[in-house]
Amino acid sequence: MKGRCGAMRIMMADQGQEWKEIVVDFADWMKGDLKATCVFGQLPKLEDGGFALYQSNAILRHLGRNHDAYGKDGKEAALIDMMCDGVEDLRLKYVKMIYQEYDTGKDVYIKDLPNHLDKFEAVMAKNKTGFLVGDKPSFADYSLFEVLLNHLVLCSSCLDTFPSLKSFVEKMSARPKIKTFLDSEAYKKLPINGNGKQ
Repeated sequence: MKGRCGAMRIMMADQGQEWKEIVVDFADWMKGDLKATCVFGQLPKLEDGGFALYQSNAILRHLGRNHDAYGKDGKEAALIDMMCDGVEDLRLKYVKMIYQEYDTGKDVYIKDLPNHLDKFEAVMAKNKTGFLVGDKPSFADYSLFEVLLNHLVLCSSCLDTFPSLKSFVEKMSARPKIKTFLDSEAYKKLPINGNGKQ
């Protein structure tokens, strides 16, 4: 599934990075051998030479530092961290709905979604560059982009009243390396969530 690696894949594609992905199927994961080697007992895991890193947002931050996607100074980096945490809050609400409340809570979630998207719309509109912070994509932008793509599958009209966010998704989707990645079979074949609900 795309899961927690979605933003990482999009970011690495946009940065022109190549990677080898090892997909773990559920049966192998449930054996417990691999899980026992993971610091927090969960994936994803990024390996770079002898360096191993767990936790999706830690991996995004690492990629941001290594690929000039973490702001131009400490203040921008702090704002990017703040935005990443805001995206994480939205992602967790989405994940809870998808895995625990889909049948009973999807309509309520979609109805309440503008109350969450409006914060990102305000930040994006204020910045006027088409990105959350600064004048180029940060790791938080890749994270927001991926979450918005998932939400557009859930509700295709969810950005209709958010012109800055709608423009952001169009702008990110049109970046040549991202477009190529989003059009690839490697991306298209993966479901968004492990339970098949989207």
